[in-house]
Amino acid sequence: MSSAFVPVNRDMPYLLPPSIQDWLPDNHLARFVVDIVQQLDLRALTRAYAGRGSKAYHPGMLLSLLFYGYATGVFSSRKLERATYDSVAFRYICANTHPDHDSIATFRKRFLPELKGLFVQILQLAHEMKMLSLGTISLDGTKMKANASKHSALSWAHATKLERQLRSEVEVLLQKAQQADREEQADGLDIPAELARRETRLEAIAKAKAEIERRAAERYAREKQIYDQKVAARAEKQRKTGKKPRGRNPKPPTEGPKNRDQVNLTDDESRIMPTSGGGFDQGYNAQAAVDLNTKLIVATHVTQQANDKKQLAPALENLAELPTDLGTVDTLLADSGYFSEDNVQRCEAQGITPYIATGREAHNLPLEERHRRPPPLPPDADAVTRMQHRLQTPEGRKTYGQRKYTSEPPFGVIKAVMGFRQFLLRGLEAASGEWDLVCLAWNLKRLHVLAA
Repeated sequence: MSSAFVPVNRDMPYLLPPSIQDWLPDNHLARFVVDIVQQLDLRALTRAYAGRGSKAYHPGMLLSLLFYGYATGVFSSRKLERATYDSVAFRYICANTHPDHDSIATFRKRFLPELKGLFVQILQLAHEMKMLSLGTISLDGTKMKANASKHSALSWAHATKLERQLRSEVEVLLQKAQQADREEQADGLDIPAELARRETRLEAIAKAKAEIERRAAERYAREKQIYDQKVAARAEKQRKTGKKPRGRNPKPPTEGPKNRDQVNLTDDESRIMPTSGGGFDQGYNAQAAVDLNTKLIVATHVTQQANDKKQLAPALENLAELPTDLGTVDTLLADSGYFSEDNVQRCEAQGITPYIATGREAHNLPLEERHRRPPPLPPDADAVTRMQHRLQTPEGRKTYGQRKYTSEPPFGVIKAVMGFRQFLLRGLEAASGEWDLVCLAWNLKRLHVLAA
């Protein structure tokens, strides 16, 4: 019976020293990642090392480790360290060395700003491989959970109430301390420790309230500017017509924090965001511009604003900064969350034809309606009217329909396959760098498929 099975002998010695090159198939993703990293210009990273003390791990190896880890769903530094022992692919990347989790975490945090440049370098490699030439771009965003719980948020009303309670408790403890000084025996209460604990909490509350006040001041400045514009517009209209404009006068904004204004004590730069399944979570709004033909992500940014309407401008700025040899973006697809007259005009000003939905459209339109052509445009049509007309043509419907299978698949793979649903790093700047890392890992996975 034993001859029917492949023998298992864990004590069999190697006849020749093993080579790590024999551990993986030729077309393995780990090999591809290492090959791509070897073609990158890493001088910005290597120059940062002083050369003193013990020898450091090479940035190229640590980058390959992070890229492959994020591409395969291994994100934390401790899990990455463990994988260098448990996984053949990670052993191959690290050449059978084992960077500790502190080295991995420090490297990631230290060189997050440099990832933006490496992101562009990989896009240039894709162009050299005849895989990427910019043309039509789809812009979309996804809410990504922060490394903080919404239950760690502190509202202005609760902070004020808690502050009064703690100050009252401090007064009681001070009275107890005076009584304890006059009495020979104390009641067993560690008054100094209790006072120190409350002072620490009061400091945290004071910091949180200061942040809420700062945000309230910024909000008031924005609302005051809009209010002044509306008042000026009504006054100008009344001056021209000689009649009082219809409707109510604009309501002036109120200064100061509102009771529901809040700040998160774990990551104070994250914000409460609505989730697609309903409800709210503590997170960020991660944006990505995706190339139509390759599904490669070509521009990224992270924002604290839940609404996408103001995210088209920074996306266009990022696209404009890409090297000219990658091609020129001539068409942009986006859902109704990005629609505004300013955004349409902004696209046309940069020579980009916008296809931005102006509202939700019913599914499964009748055949006649799908192929019906709109009436001709008037000669004096503005930018929004021209775009709406464009979207109503059969060609425009077909072009806009490509949005669904351009930007949504990368988000689906990042969350469901790669397993990245929450930032590990805290703060807007760190989250932005980590989102670059995630999108860079997606691009490597996608290039590996395209090159196969």
